[in-house]
Amino acid sequence: MTASAVRTARLASLGVDKLGVVVAALIAIGAGSPFVVFRANRIVAGEARAFHEALPLPLAAALVAVVLGAALIALFRTPERLRLVAAIVMALALAFLVGAAADHLTPPGNRYARVAPASGFWVLTFATTILFADSVVRLRLGPLARILALTIGAAVFALVLWSGIWNGLSILKEYATRSDVFWREAGAHMMLALGSLAAAVVVGLPLGIVIERKASLRAPVLNTLNAVQTIPSIALFGILIGPLGWLAAHVPGAAALGIRGIGMAPAFIALFLYSLLPMVANTVVGLTQVPRDAVEAARGMGMTDRQRLVSVELPLALPVILTGVRIVLVQNIGLATIAALIGGGGFGVFVFLGIGQTAPDLILLGAVPTVLLAFAAAVVLDAAVDLVTGARP
Repeated sequence: MTASAVRTARLASLGVDKLGVVVAALIAIGAGSPFVVFRANRIVAGEARAFHEALPLPLAAALVAVVLGAALIALFRTPERLRLVAAIVMALALAFLVGAAADHLTPPGNRYARVAPASGFWVLTFATTILFADSVVRLRLGPLARILALTIGAAVFALVLWSGIWNGLSILKEYATRSDVFWREAGAHMMLALGSLAAAVVVGLPLGIVIERKASLRAPVLNTLNAVQTIPSIALFGILIGPLGWLAAHVPGAAALGIRGIGMAPAFIALFLYSLLPMVANTVVGLTQVPRDAVEAARGMGMTDRQRLVSVELPLALPVILTGVRIVLVQNIGLATIAALIGGGGFGVFVFLGIGQTAPDLILLGAVPTVLLAFAAAVVLDAAVDLVTGARP
């Protein structure tokens, strides 16, 4: 028996969960790290504060109790529902107490002080996310149940924002002074991500069907799209500036349509080009994996090529195609942040503005919504794939 097998057997005999060991270790690291950072204003260096320094003693003790309980539940082989409850309670405790820390540390009437979550909060949040995801997987929730869980989570998040618990946090103070700009850039971000996805579906799906039918075209097309995928995003933006600038200057009406060397047009085109490879490749793979017996049976029933494609092949290939859509959407939500470098807008405006001003809270104002959108998109589209296939996680 190998050393690894011996260790696994020992853990099993103790009732210790292997992933729980990782979660418990992360919780221990988070508990020993600063919980929040206090700054007298948004540009000065911050002072790290631990639990007992950031919170009134009763609340600090309550947080320690919740964290310790979650660590013990994660460490041992406890029922899945108990693990899920522990993750939810820990998430709610962190959400409430980080806001309470901001209220506790900010002097009354002070509009300049900034309180931001520190490394301890983020590590504990990461551990909570792992415990939550592991519990959901073990419970084998169906696709509708996962979408419902996401909806409830979004509703709770919105309720926390509406309640004002987080109003003392620096990221909300940054939002309060930029709310109009935030929602304008949120619209630009979604337009870039969803618009480039729609364009990739319109172009990539037929292209995938064509090259699946004509094997001689498959290698040249996929190799070309692979080559595009290897170009760094900043370089691709730069490559597009010249041609689009020429079009804006020489083609009547191009500038009026928004086609310029900088701005949303090159960002949109770049995201569209990056989206083509996953869309085309997944279409080809999905159609290739359609059972030949099903195709032959459809042919034997007298179906035309078009009828077989629409009624048999595409429905059977749909799960793989939807997986490509998920990859593209999550990828584009992340890449759209880079569009701000060339005036394309999106949440990247706050990220790069924060970097330029050495303002971490402004960076988070752009980064946090991007991460949440990508997570929500992945959950919804994964559930859609399972609904189509009738599978469970």
